[in-house]
Amino acid sequence: MAEAFPNIPKIPYEGPKSKNPLAFKHYNPDEVIEGKPMKDHFRFSVVYWHTFRNLLTDPFGAGTAIRPWDDGSNSVQNAQQRVRAAFEFFEKLGVSHYAFHDRDVAPEASTLRETNRNLDEVVKVFKEEQQRTGIKLLWGTAFLVGNPRYVHGAATSCNADAFAFAAAQVKKALEVTYELGGDGYVFWGGREGYSTLLNTDLKRELDHYGRFLRMAADYKKKLGFKGQFYIEPKPKEPTKHQYDFDAAACLNFLRQYDLIDDFKLNIEANHSTLAGHTMHHEMEYAAAAGKLGSIDANIGDPLLGWDTDQFPTDIYTATLSMLSILKMGGFVTGGVNFDAKVRRESFEPEDLFHAHIAGMDCFAVGLKAAAAIRADGRLDEFINQRYGSWSDGVGAEIESGKADFESLEKYMLEKGEIDKNSSGRQEYLESVVNDLIYQAAAAK
Repeated sequence: MAEAFPNIPKIPYEGPKSKNPLAFKHYNPDEVIEGKPMKDHFRFSVVYWHTFRNLLTDPFGAGTAIRPWDDGSNSVQNAQQRVRAAFEFFEKLGVSHYAFHDRDVAPEASTLRETNRNLDEVVKVFKEEQQRTGIKLLWGTAFLVGNPRYVHGAATSCNADAFAFAAAQVKKALEVTYELGGDGYVFWGGREGYSTLLNTDLKRELDHYGRFLRMAADYKKKLGFKGQFYIEPKPKEPTKHQYDFDAAACLNFLRQYDLIDDFKLNIEANHSTLAGHTMHHEMEYAAAAGKLGSIDANIGDPLLGWDTDQFPTDIYTATLSMLSILKMGGFVTGGVNFDAKVRRESFEPEDLFHAHIAGMDCFAVGLKAAAAIRADGRLDEFINQRYGSWSDGVGAEIESGKADFESLEKYMLEKGEIDKNSSGRQEYLESVVNDLIYQAAAAK
């Protein structure tokens, strides 16, 4: 097969003074931050669906994407050719991982058996390319959304046959992920939600969803797959309300159905904002429960109310994201996965490189800034002082479980009034973060 990107060399690191659009300005994969190379902090991953299957259509127009390596057919041969183009892209970009949905990889046929055969034929090429390049699968997942059989959902469908088909599809996707040595497997809501409660038995659907995930966890053990299971919170789209609304809803669901030990969360920035949260909030909420496993790196347009999946160029969000990741000790099986797509107007193959370079540079600055914030220590010191009343006295008694309402009433009757509150100094802390981001962006 001829090169898919013949005019694009391997992307080098040239430093912040470079004007080369096909070079990294801040992402230096071997630069050591907090004792670890940048590349290991990020475990950058390119998504197969947006990068190699998205034709850049929208509700108002046909696709604009120019993809010379793709003949436009739904054949297995074309799917295999697409894999080779993808790995050329991964190599030239210099990422260590990729992620895919099962139906992005291979064409769906008229029967499940034939579809599985198609998938097996394409997976052979994935294995060849992984062995050739050393690039790994971050995680796999099943696309339980597009086919009309899932019009009412998959695991939460009112049609038991749809549930059964989804189970068979996930079983195969798990087997393929295991065969490819995937580090994890993601469950994302798809159509697991409702558009109106007038036709919905909500409790029954939640029970079915819990049972579906229990079946998956059981099969994972039977298969011998050691990778991490993730749930990806998303509040809406394509349904009005999805059951995996945000980190809090997902954690509550996992606890309710005794699945908390089997799953972590894969947090996406654009999904966070759709839920009315920041990415930082969602990551910290998951991390507080010990369940932050991986992230999807993108941003949404604040003027649009849907999942625009734009490439991450917000250095502030990247900094706070990396602060959460460093604080939890870094990724184990997860990574920074670019679940993002180029804009419809950015239709040439080279635009795929520009987009990913921008995202990788953004996160590189974020990592350096996050490390600087930790080394600077002012934020940690301020928080420790702010909660100083919990270190001894009545605060320590409350946290240790020694206090009760009676003892606290006695304490306040004797004390009379609380100690004076101190300022939260939000603006000062924001200025500290800003200064350290500026310094990280300017650093050579």
